Amino acid sequence: MEVLEPEVENKEIVRRYRRLLKFARPMLHDNDAALVRKAFETAVDAHKEMRRKSGEPYIYHPIAVAQICVEEIGLGTTSIIAALLHDTVEDTDMELSDIERMFGNKVMRIIDGLTKISGVTGNGQSAQAENFRKMLLTLGDDIRVILIKLADRLHNMRTLDSMPRNTQLKIASETIYLYAPLAHRLGLYSIKSELEDLYLKYTEKDTYLEIKDKIQQTKAARNKFIKDFMAPLENELAKQEFRVTIKGRPKSIYSIWNKIKKNKVRFEEIYDLFAIRVIIDTARENEKSACWQVYSIVTDVYKPNPDRLRDHVSTPKSNGYESLHTTVMSKSGQWVEVQIRSERMDEIAEKGFAAHWKYKENTEHTRENGIEMWLMQVRDLLENNKTSAIDFVNDFRNNLFAEEVYVFTPDGDLKILPAGATALDFAFDVHSQVGARCIGAKVNQRLVPISHKLVNGDQIEILTSAKQKPTEDWIKFVVTGKAISKIRESLKEDRKKLAMEGKEVLVRKLKGLKMNLNEETLTDLRKFFEVKSNTDLYCLFQDETLNVTDLKRYKEFLERKLTHEIAPEEQQALQDGKTFEKELKKVRTDTDSLLIGENQDKFDYTLSQCCNPIPGDDVFGFITVDQGIKIHRTSCTNAAGLMANYGYRIIKTRWASQKEESFQTGLHITGTDRVGLVNDVTKIISSQLKVNMRSISIGSKDGIFEGTIQLFVHDTLQLDKLITRLKKVGGIVSVNRFDA
Repeated sequence: MEVLEPEVENKEIVRRYRRLLKFARPMLHDNDAALVRKAFETAVDAHKEMRRKSGEPYIYHPIAVAQICVEEIGLGTTSIIAALLHDTVEDTDMELSDIERMFGNKVMRIIDGLTKISGVTGNGQSAQAENFRKMLLTLGDDIRVILIKLADRLHNMRTLDSMPRNTQLKIASETIYLYAPLAHRLGLYSIKSELEDLYLKYTEKDTYLEIKDKIQQTKAARNKFIKDFMAPLENELAKQEFRVTIKGRPKSIYSIWNKIKKNKVRFEEIYDLFAIRVIIDTARENEKSACWQVYSIVTDVYKPNPDRLRDHVSTPKSNGYESLHTTVMSKSGQWVEVQIRSERMDEIAEKGFAAHWKYKENTEHTRENGIEMWLMQVRDLLENNKTSAIDFVNDFRNNLFAEEVYVFTPDGDLKILPAGATALDFAFDVHSQVGARCIGAKVNQRLVPISHKLVNGDQIEILTSAKQKPTEDWIKFVVTGKAISKIRESLKEDRKKLAMEGKEVLVRKLKGLKMNLNEETLTDLRKFFEVKSNTDLYCLFQDETLNVTDLKRYKEFLERKLTHEIAPEEQQALQDGKTFEKELKKVRTDTDSLLIGENQDKFDYTLSQCCNPIPGDDVFGFITVDQGIKIHRTSCTNAAGLMANYGYRIIKTRWASQKEESFQTGLHITGTDRVGLVNDVTKIISSQLKVNMRSISIGSKDGIFEGTIQLFVHDTLQLDKLITRLKKVGGIVSVNRFDA
C-alpha cells in the first residue's frame, strides 16, 4: 500500500475517528464523549511511531476495531475506550497501571484480558493455547473481552493480504478453530460467516474465488427468482395487515463450500444457495403468535417439507437465537428455506449477545435466556479447571459449534446440552459429584446405561453409587467440556497415586540391581522403554507391565555401551532428544521435491498420512517433537488445530519443480451402472494417462454403482486431468478425491 504524506495521513485518522463518533453518539452519555476522545488521543500518541505490515499508520487498526464494536456488535462506551487502547500495553511502553489511573478499573481489566502473555511457555506447552485460555477465562468475568477480541480478529482477517503466507495460514487457522465458533456461540452470525469466508480465502484461495465468481454469475437469475417467490407472499401478508420486510440472502461462500465437500456435489447441484427472511414489525408480547400466523400464510402459499420445520421461537437456541425455519417448494420446483422472525429477533440474530442484553434491559421480561444458561455453564467449567491449556481450549472449542438437545430434570427444569450428549453428560451438568458417581439413569422412566444418547424431550433421573468412580472409557462417550474436564481431573489424580506406588516399586528393583534412581537414570529409562513421561514410566512398573527382567535388559545395555560393544544407531536411543534445528539440517539426498523454510532449503521430511499431500497441493511443514518435519495439506482436517495451537512450529513450504516421483491418492466415483463401465474407467487410467493403480473396488446395487480407486500420480495437474476425463465417461455422475 502507498504511504501517504503525514498531513494527508493525519486528516485520514481524524476522518476515521469522526466516523466512529457518528455511530457511537447514540450510546454516549454524560462525560462519555470526553473519555472516548481522551482514549483516542492516548492511542494516537502511544502508536505514533508504529506502522502495520501494509505501511499504514498503526492507529488505523484500533479505530477500526472500535468501529466494529459499535457498528457491527452494538457495544457501548467502555468497549469503545478499551478497543482504542487494546494494543497499548502489549505493543507500547504503557502499563496496566497507567490505563487504570486514566480510565478506571473496568477498562484496565478488559485490556488485561486482551493482552497476550509475554514470553514463551516451557515444557513443550503452547504459548498460543495459554493465551487462548487466558482470554477465555474472562468469559466468567467480563464477556466484553471476547467481543472486542472478535472485533480485533475480524479486522486482522480483513487486512491479512499484507502478511507473509505462513502468518496468513496461522491466523486463518486460529480463526476457524476458535474465533468463528465463538462468534457462532455468542450469536454473531454475520461476523461468524465473514470470518469463515475469510478463512477460506486465505487457505483455499482458488476454491474461494471460484465459488464467489459463480455466486456473482447467478446473481441476476437469483434476484429474479427471489422477486417472483416473494410477490405472492407480500400480497397475502398485506391483505392480513402484517407489516413485514422480506429479503433474500445468499448463503456464505464457506457454507456452500462445506455443502460441496459434505455432499460430494458440484456448485450447480446445491439447491439451497439462499434463504428468504420474513421480518415482522410487531410488539414483543405478540411476537410468538405473529410468527406462527405468518408461518401459516407462507405454508398456504407454498407447500412445506414437514421434516424441515425448526421452532426456535418456543425454545430459543442457547446463544439467544429465535426464529421459525421452514423449507417450502417454490412454483418452479425448487426448495427454499424461509426464516420467520420479529425485528427484535433479527437484531439479536445479527448482533447476538450485545443485542440480547439491550432488549433485556429495556423490558420487564426476565425469563432466563439460553445464552445466560450457557454462560453459567462456562463459568462452572472455568472454575478449578486443572487441565493443560491445549486440553482446556480443545474441550471448550468442541462445545461451541454443536447443535443442541433439550431435555428435562425429574422436576421439569429445562437443560440444554450439545447434540450427542449422553446420560453421563447430563449427570455432570447437574453436579460434578453426581457425574463422578453416576452408575446409570432412568430416561422417561426406563433404565438406561450411562452411555445412552439423549434426544429432545427426554426426562432424566440419574442413579448414583458412592463406590462408583470415573474410568478411561467414560471419555469416549461424553461430549460436554465440563464432563471431559472433570473425568480427566479424576483420572489424573488416580494416575498420580498409581505413579507414586510405581516409583516406590522402581526404586526397590533398582536397588536390588545396585542402581540408584536419579534424573539421568530416569531420562535413560524413558528413552530405553520409549515412554513420554516419568508418570508413564512409574505406572508401567506399578501395573507390572515392566519388571525386574526388563531392568536387567536395560542394565546389560548400559554395560555394552560403556564397553563400546553397541552400534552407533543403538546409542542414539540414549542421547538427548533431537532438537528441531538438528532435524532441519538433515538434507535429503534422494528425490527432493519440497522447499522448506524462509530460505527455501531442502530438508528431511515425511508426507503426513492423514491427508496424503501430492505436488501441486497447497501445503505447510509442521515440526513434530520426535518425527522431524511432517508435510500437511492446508485443507487437512488436522491443519486448523495444529496451526491454532502450535503456530510457532509451522514452516513455510512449497513444491519445487517436480521429478518423476509418484504419490498415492484416491478417487471416489459414483454413477449409473452399465456393461463395460469398469473397462472404460481402467482404460483411461492405465492406457490413456499411464497412471499406476494400486487398487480398484466398485460395487453395484439396483443400477447404481459406487467405487474407490487408489492410484499413484505425479502431481495435482495429472490428477485433475484424470478427474476431468473420468467425468466424461458415460454413466459416471461424480468423481471426488479422497485421502487414500
